[in-house]
Amino acid sequence: MVFLQNFWNYLALSAPFFLLGLVIAGLIKAFVSVETIKKSLGTKSTFSFIKAALIGIPLPLCSCSVIPTAVAIKKAGANNAATSAFLIATPESGVDSISFTYAIMDLPMTILRPIAAFVSAMVAGILQMTFNSEEIEDEQEKEKQPCCCSGDHHQDDKTGLVSKVIKFAVNDIMDDIAFWMFIGIVLGALVETFVPLSFFEGLNGLGGKLMVLLVGIPLYICASASTPLAASLIMKGMSPGTAIILLLVGPATNLSNILVLKRYIGSRGILINILSIAVVAFIFGFATDWLYTYFQLPVDFKIGHGHEHLTWFNHLSGVILLGLLLKGIYTTEIKSRWQREGKTCH
Repeated sequence: MVFLQNFWNYLALSAPFFLLGLVIAGLIKAFVSVETIKKSLGTKSTFSFIKAALIGIPLPLCSCSVIPTAVAIKKAGANNAATSAFLIATPESGVDSISFTYAIMDLPMTILRPIAAFVSAMVAGILQMTFNSEEIEDEQEKEKQPCCCSGDHHQDDKTGLVSKVIKFAVNDIMDDIAFWMFIGIVLGALVETFVPLSFFEGLNGLGGKLMVLLVGIPLYICASASTPLAASLIMKGMSPGTAIILLLVGPATNLSNILVLKRYIGSRGILINILSIAVVAFIFGFATDWLYTYFQLPVDFKIGHGHEHLTWFNHLSGVILLGLLLKGIYTTEIKSRWQREGKTCH
């Protein structure tokens, strides 16, 4: 019963802000198509990586669904710097994960997260321009890669704006993140229920931060899914700085994406991206802890008082969010598997 209560606290407390972020994300996808991004970034401009980072911050694309878009802008003429900046900034942040962070954490973490994503993208862009400016000609013309998410379902249609926004939010964005977001909420509730207080205090030093960094680089956890997990770890003794390393590294790197991108930006480009993400995350880890200590910011996240602040609107929003999560899991994990098995049998 305690686990179910904690699970519902995470879900209902975050639901109003997350649903608002989902609507905003739907609006962004309705007006910012892949073609728009290609036209904006598909140039050899020296400083196009700055634009790529700024465009990537609010876009609601997870670590694997960003790949087809990145490949598209690369083939449209974007240089390695712009491609890398877009690849880093986009999955590390997004209006959905930003709203989710504010809902269950606090304002400083909500602000620091996209700033760190932007700095990571900028550092990678500068290093790519300096050490990896040579472009690679790819002979395999495949813009779509196998993906852990459902991918981009968008087809250009003539439906109205409201219908298009709802379609993007429910079918595209939510389906992409539903499974991993559900896992993240479950993990957060498990940590909240079964892990003793101050259990993760030992990870707050240099060694602990390095361990979180090394574990997070090869693993995949999307920005929205990492949020409840990071919040629960902080409530159990992990410092905000150590947790922000997980929030930055987990969504931006995973082995499958590294292998796909190698042929577009080269081994040197992959190494530059990983080092940029790791170094910036590490620096922001210590900087975040310093800010919380110097300004005496209370690590007293909203999720720690979720049951005290839940209103009827939270509960209603929680029911809607749970329905969207279950719908997304059914569409991407159950229905799609049945369809693949059916095709195999025939």
